Amino acid sequence: MNKIYLEISKLSDKFRTMCYGLTNDKEQVDDAVQECMLYFLQMNPETLKKIYNKDGLDGITRYAAVVLRRSLTSVRSPFYYKYKKYYTHIDKFSSDITYNLQVEEKDQKKHLYNIPEEIVENIGFKKLDKIDAALGEMYWYDRKVFELYYYESNTLDSLAKKTGISRNSLFTTIDKVRTLLKELLNE
Repeated sequence: MNKIYLEISKLSDKFRTMCYGLTNDKEQVDDAVQECMLYFLQMNPETLKKIYNKDGLDGITRYAAVVLRRSLTSVRSPFYYKYKKYYTHIDKFSSDITYNLQVEEKDQKKHLYNIPEEIVENIGFKKLDKIDAALGEMYWYDRKVFELYYYESNTLDSLAKKTGISRNSLFTTIDKVRTLLKELLNE
């Protein structure tokens, strides 16, 4: 596998060239290529071996072309959520402030540089306290299954394997607790 990863790392310049067909922003290109490399590292090793053994570096390049195109054009790609969506809003907001030097008083409070001065009441902690209190009053089995699923970030399948409880039973329990918590928080 290390041989394949080394070969992929040598293709980074080729990946950058492919990106310039979609955007001219150098930072976006660098970020997209980095995300593509990360994609290959997180990819199933068996699938990557199949692609490499079947088509060699040409197959890897074609696969990367699809990943890069999706990264730079799709609003559902992980690249969009990591880079474009977040930084686009910050850039838009800061450029609005820069071009309009005489900003109204209420808009100045929202400026990026004034965020530490704002006091924001965090309602999320109050809701979390309510959730913890409600879980404390529930039956131990329901509480424990819910905690294992949400707090330890288990999937239903992995939780079923760990506990030996059927997936459907776990889903029913989690759904029941979730419904009770929604009713409690909507009061």
